[in-house]
Amino acid sequence: MKIYIAGPMSGIQDFNRFEFNLAAARHHRNGHVALNPAILPDGLSQAEYMDICLAMLRCADVIYLLSGWEESPGARAEKALAEKLELKVICQGEDSP
Repeated sequence: MKIYIAGPMSGIQDFNRFEFNLAAARHHRNGHVALNPAILPDGLSQAEYMDICLAMLRCADVIYLLSGWEESPGARAEKALAEKLELKVICQGEDSP
């Protein structure tokens, strides 16, 4: 299964990469493909990040929402697209796929 990880990044130390990478490692250990936006390089515009992330999301079967996603405009947009695409939505703390 391909799992896109979404959550807050802006305004968080190191863009919350620790939490994203932890989730990606866990999904990978469980045999899934983790689509992790935290591996993208620094230096792109917000629009460029969203363009890449939405393309990643369109490849996914599931969106996995990290804690605090509700406070992130980008993560809210990603969740809305995931719902429109009828992807399974899982919040951190719920059972993983």
